[in-house]
Amino acid sequence: RVKQSLNKNPVEGFSAGLIDDDDIYKWEVVIIGPQDTLFEGGFFKAYLTFPYDYPLRPPKMKFITEIWHPNVAKNGDVCISILHEPGEDKFGYEKPEERWLPIHTVETIMISVISMLADPNSDSPANVDAAKEWREDPNGEFKRKVARCVRKSQEMAFD
Repeated sequence: RVKQSLNKNPVEGFSAGLIDDDDIYKWEVVIIGPQDTLFEGGFFKAYLTFPYDYPLRPPKMKFITEIWHPNVAKNGDVCISILHEPGEDKFGYEKPEERWLPIHTVETIMISVISMLADPNSDSPANVDAAKEWREDPNGEFKRKVARCVRKSQEMAFD
């Protein structure tokens, strides 16, 4: 069902497919850096791993391509509201409707991740160093590190 809906409604800016046809729970996605952002021109590969009780619980997303971003941990784990477990946020940062809901699809996740690239949330960062650079000097060190990731992603895109 997930795969069919994706082929029927391709979303600009990413591609997705199974890593292995025998395992419907593990997907590989490639996000194309959104236009007019520091990530433009990049090809960022990530894995989406769905839990067996999907869609009741969210998948986990991990970038395989190196990416410098406040909402991506240094190990590649993506940290955005839509991928957080459903229900109340014990820290009070997020409303339940901002968190995982069973109506979300691969498309809605990808749209959220693409918009996260364009507009980082540095209030609850997964990468504190990137968040600090983004807040204090987005066109300095932050921009240089992102540019390096974009270049590397382009070189690796065709491996």
